[in-house]
Amino acid sequence: MNSNNLPTFFHRIFSVWYRHVLVYTRNLISNGLPPFMEPLIFLAGVGIGLGKFIGTMENLPYLEFLATALLVTSAMFTSAFECSYGTFIRLEFDKVYDGMLSAPLTVNNVLLGEILWAGTKGFFFSFAVLLIMSIFGVLPLPHALLTPFIGFLTGVMFGAISLWITSFVKTINHFSFYFTGILSPMFFFSGVIFPISHLPKVIQPLAWIFPLSHPVALSRHVCKGEYDFVLLLHLLYIIGMTIVAGFLGFRGLRKRMIR
Repeated sequence: MNSNNLPTFFHRIFSVWYRHVLVYTRNLISNGLPPFMEPLIFLAGVGIGLGKFIGTMENLPYLEFLATALLVTSAMFTSAFECSYGTFIRLEFDKVYDGMLSAPLTVNNVLLGEILWAGTKGFFFSFAVLLIMSIFGVLPLPHALLTPFIGFLTGVMFGAISLWITSFVKTINHFSFYFTGILSPMFFFSGVIFPISHLPKVIQPLAWIFPLSHPVALSRHVCKGEYDFVLLLHLLYIIGMTIVAGFLGFRGLRKRMIR
């Protein structure tokens, strides 16, 4: 094939992303409805229950405090699922990548497309939470309108982390350790339910190592309209973690995809 006829780098990544869009939208109602229903269930459960017993936290109504974090936790879980279970199934069972690599696509093209799709789902899920919470007046506008972009960054970061996990997982059942042993504890100790400052001082530095802590802090600062230097530090952590995890994941998956 003439090299002049080869698709461009961005077109190759886009083709992987677009393939996932087509598969996802094939069952749009069943795939797209849950992100809008989950915030409603949360509002009912927490608003009627726990929210009545807690006044404010970090100068925010408790329901708003939680909502500013749920914007990015939804992005974390959907991107982690997509690039762990989803990637493993496409790799080991459906053999989707075998067909992709027979086209003019490299392993890096495919995996970059995977991460871009994870970021897209992070954006969509964050937007769904934002829309529902805004309708009920839980989140402050217009500052909260920027949070889906934080959801995108969260999706990209956890997509890269999940690809790294997938690179050495041997059986699909092992992902239970990832979700139960890593993501779930991270949900509770990354400032989602209560501020990290409420943890024992010995544990606080460990909490800031968790990848979720930084998108949560970033989202909460943006929702409160606090734009200061600390936002850059959180952003640099997200970028750095994405690069490191992506490098490790790409290296491990390249060995599994090219046999």
